[in-house]
Amino acid sequence: MKVSGRGLRAVRRGGLTGEALAPGDKSISHRALIFGALADGETTVRGLLEGHDVLRTAAAMRALGAGVERDLTDAGPVWRILGAEWRDPVRPLYFGNSGTGCRLVLGAAAGQGLAARFDGDQSLRGRPMKRISEPLSLMGARISSEDGRLPLVLSPAPLRGIDYRLPVASAQIKSAVLLAALGARGETTIIEPAPSRDHTERMLKAFGADLRIDMAADGRRLRLAGGQRLKASPVDIPGDPSSAAFLIAAATIAPDSDVLVRNVLINPLRAGFFETIADMGANISYENQRELCGEPVADIRARSSSLRGVVVPASRAASMIDEYPILSVVAAFAEGETRMEGVEELRVKESDRLAAIEAGLAANGVATASGPDWLVVKGRGGAVSGGGTVATHLDHRIAMSFLVMGLAAQKTVSIDDASMIATSFPEFVALMRGLGADLRQE
Repeated sequence: MKVSGRGLRAVRRGGLTGEALAPGDKSISHRALIFGALADGETTVRGLLEGHDVLRTAAAMRALGAGVERDLTDAGPVWRILGAEWRDPVRPLYFGNSGTGCRLVLGAAAGQGLAARFDGDQSLRGRPMKRISEPLSLMGARISSEDGRLPLVLSPAPLRGIDYRLPVASAQIKSAVLLAALGARGETTIIEPAPSRDHTERMLKAFGADLRIDMAADGRRLRLAGGQRLKASPVDIPGDPSSAAFLIAAATIAPDSDVLVRNVLINPLRAGFFETIADMGANISYENQRELCGEPVADIRARSSSLRGVVVPASRAASMIDEYPILSVVAAFAEGETRMEGVEELRVKESDRLAAIEAGLAANGVATASGPDWLVVKGRGGAVSGGGTVATHLDHRIAMSFLVMGLAAQKTVSIDDASMIATSFPEFVALMRGLGADLRQE
């Protein structure tokens, strides 16, 4: 189903049953395109997420000189990326709503000594870019903008390796610096005081880079020498745990449900949501565990569950930062309070996600409390009234989370706009309907 700019509403109808294939992981999809475009030779990618955000990165790679083609085979789409020496783009690189694509490409382009203008939609223009531009500037990059946000201009400049301690656990900052370091003079060392998703490190090694990783008293140290050339490598992308979370959450809270979501990435640095709902009493299990392109993968079975509130520690935030909206919906159906700590990053996502979560829950009869870096959801023990209309603020995760709520709430739950769901999960509505969900156009 193609979702228009109009809203959708979710109606409680019965249990969800069946199987679904998780869409390709968005984080790995961005990286596969960028690494393929930097590498010598042709990289073939299977399982690429063909959402709007990733397609913006594909377009940026073409604009920078790489060959990017999509072939349709009997086994599904195969993307072929022919690496090339990057060139200055003739037009601004436009990333729509994709913070990941924009930030990672900025690091890579700085490392290649390019001149380029970076821009995005209104939402992305409101998100902070200083966290990326500051370490790149320490390496010698010339980046200008009016207020540290988009649009920004990158000017050619030679980079040098630096020792850099990440101020927050952020895979985007880490990845941007590592991509810049490939083109820098000398060695770059990154000190990571708390773990964040490690897809860039895994992919650097798969593409032949000499990356050294050591544990030290002050954190995890990553050392990368500049001047290295990457070598093309095939990439098979596992299913996105952030997308699978919506299907699994729906099966957990909707009565009489039994759903199997196949091919889900269970990298420990991405599996915080599954760990948390298991702590809450969710009936979930990993089946057919295996490895795909160096990443751990499993099929996840989820059934209707009686849930209890828990405290989610700040140490888990980096492994589930995108899943707090759907976790908040799950928490609404639990007995007692669920407290989420260390979630200040949600204030600067596609929307102020903490504020959007609280407003959406309040509109559907669920009380909350919050501070700068914490959120408490006061669970209703399964008796969530629903009946509200949720303002999504053009945030795809807010939209999908409250549609999931409507499948188990006593009254219909509506969202004002469903168009942005395609940025990360274009198959969401079709997959949910295939499992028995009642989603109706407003």
